[in-house]
Amino acid sequence: MGRYTPLGGDFKTLNSTFTQNLKMYWKRESLLRAWVALLAIGASGMAASLIGAGYGLKHPIALIALAVLAIGAEHESIKLTPHAEVSVASLVCVFAAVVLGPLAGAVVGAAGVLADLPRRDTAQPILRWTTWTSIRFIATAGAGLAAAAVTSAAAGDFWGLFGAVAAAFVVETTIDLGLGAVAPAIRGSNTVGGAIRVLGPALVASVPLHAPVVAILAYSYETISPWSVALFAIPAVAAQRLLLLYRQQRESAAALTNANERLAGANLSFATALVATLDARDRYTAGHSAAVAIYARDIAKRMGLTNDEQELVHLCGLVHDVGKIGLPAGLLEKPGALSLDERRQMEQHSVIGERILRNVADYEEIAAIVRHHHERIDGNGYPDRLEGDEIPLLARIIAVADAYNAMTSDRPYRDAMPSRVARLRLAQAVESQFDTAVVAAFEAVLTAASEDYRMASGADFVLSSQDTAERPISQLVDDLAPVAAVAALA
Repeated sequence: MGRYTPLGGDFKTLNSTFTQNLKMYWKRESLLRAWVALLAIGASGMAASLIGAGYGLKHPIALIALAVLAIGAEHESIKLTPHAEVSVASLVCVFAAVVLGPLAGAVVGAAGVLADLPRRDTAQPILRWTTWTSIRFIATAGAGLAAAAVTSAAAGDFWGLFGAVAAAFVVETTIDLGLGAVAPAIRGSNTVGGAIRVLGPALVASVPLHAPVVAILAYSYETISPWSVALFAIPAVAAQRLLLLYRQQRESAAALTNANERLAGANLSFATALVATLDARDRYTAGHSAAVAIYARDIAKRMGLTNDEQELVHLCGLVHDVGKIGLPAGLLEKPGALSLDERRQMEQHSVIGERILRNVADYEEIAAIVRHHHERIDGNGYPDRLEGDEIPLLARIIAVADAYNAMTSDRPYRDAMPSRVARLRLAQAVESQFDTAVVAAFEAVLTAASEDYRMASGADFVLSSQDTAERPISQLVDDLAPVAAVAALA
């Protein structure tokens, strides 16, 4: 009798993996708690230093009002990712640090984090609260000290105050961003660089946007009336709206990228399924189509075409012979030369392919390239006898890749040619059958390539796709029965 083996391996292996993961978890948790303790000690030390330096908590009413504003701003914070969020609390904190001093600003910054305590969607809320209370205390205290240093060195006018606010924003943003990125990096949920890439643009942009507003409010507070703090509602709402628009822009860009990737994957899977269907009738075609697709993409890259054009010609290469679905089965594998009537039938495969593909959404351009991949530069090709630049460039690329792989592959009626002979024949047919620039680009590609590449015998030339690799040909044929029905209409 056989012995049962778990899907992931034997029990010894599973136990070892579990133990390693558990050790890693506790190591990260220990590092995280040590980091939080270090932050708390740092915040406490800074508080003691500020008190010792004579900084107090003046204007208690303004202090309480600003703390309430900070809590409200943090409560309405906007998530940019599952692990990163921003708010307009920095406006309130920097204002407090500049106007009321570094200790008062630090208290306002720390108070804002109270908004996190009632949240139920946060793992380890006390640990999170301690982390961010300490970071905000340190960041806002640093902002207040920077503002005090600039104020003492500058003239006591608006521009001196503006310089103090700008310095405070730079320091607060730098400390907040730098220290805030450490905990996710320890947990393994993000990297320091990843956190900076997500939050950096929003925080850096806030400096030139928010500094003038806070400077005006601070100047008004000191020269007109402390009650001008009530005007904070206007820039706070505007800044909140700006952050919301930033998040929506990020989400829209991410959704568009995801949709494009899914569409590209669907196109490749559909093309692979088409070729796999044809492969069920003609075993030569699938390998040939994969080779033509790779050669065509490399030619396009050598010619300096865009990435989109390179991917498009690759897709065209995969499906360029799909019209052979509509040809008699015996015609595809006939061991001898074709008769005139059979050749005329064979020449219809590009037209049939175009008719199949034009019925597929978003395949109109591909259909046109498939139709014209047997046209000749001198106008003696088929089906429309186009010549020169009338032939789409991607069709001219497919023509060269198609002819080369046909010559260097074993066929039912002849053996494969050596690469050097096939390349010589391509060179002899420029300006009559093939585009000179395309042949020159392909020659450069082949010259730098290995012999396996030249003969399409490497692993890269095996037709596969993520969606079709594990599906039997019979299932693919059943899935694509409507495609064969379209071919029958040709």
